[in-house]
Amino acid sequence: MPNSQNTDKFTLQNIEISVTYKDIKNIHLSVYPPNGEVVISAPLRMRKDIVRVYTISKLSWIKKQREKLQKQEREPKREFLDKESHYLFGKRYLLKVVETKSKPSIQVKSSSIILSIPKRTSKPKVKKLFDDYYKSELQLKTEKIMASAQKKMGLSNITFGIRKMKTRWGSYIPGKKKVWLNTELAKKPIDCIEYIIYHELTHAFEKTHNVKFKSILSHHLPNWKELRKKLNQLPTAHVDWEY
Repeated sequence: MPNSQNTDKFTLQNIEISVTYKDIKNIHLSVYPPNGEVVISAPLRMRKDIVRVYTISKLSWIKKQREKLQKQEREPKREFLDKESHYLFGKRYLLKVVETKSKPSIQVKSSSIILSIPKRTSKPKVKKLFDDYYKSELQLKTEKIMASAQKKMGLSNITFGIRKMKTRWGSYIPGKKKVWLNTELAKKPIDCIEYIIYHELTHAFEKTHNVKFKSILSHHLPNWKELRKKLNQLPTAHVDWEY
């Protein structure tokens, strides 16, 4: 029994599988960017051989997701220089850096993002400035979408917040009735953000991505599959592939 050991690793056809045993009811399989790391969350009392058999049954799916990740276009590393491309809600802007002696700020004008910063401002500080800006803009933009989605789905009193997330676009916390959204979504088209919100709110009815979950999501957002495909095809450094 794996109770005395909370983690495990094994290899299938040169693919390393990491397993974490948790106090959960069902087994979950995820493939994470950028290199297709395979992670399994399994119930505490599930035997290792059962986990292995389950993984073998999903091997073709794992390979398919890893292939998608390897082919997916990645966002270039930002240097925060003049004429560098940046995105806000799916629209491309060119960065214009302006030296200032006042408080640092970011403004959007026409097809440009104006970055006003004091001379010799460090790159980490500029990055934090952008992160805070994206967080603020996403918070404002999603308030109406969240309220509308909850009303349409017959939900109420579900709060939401914005934070940096390494491997997910969003998450739902049942006990707290709260949705978390990835700050990176501020760069994506509004309809893709709407899809993530409906997806996470559907977890208020169903925890796993089973047939019931997909049926509920389809009822409230019929084109969710097209929107998911659109989001996953956009250049990104953050994607969640979960079975």
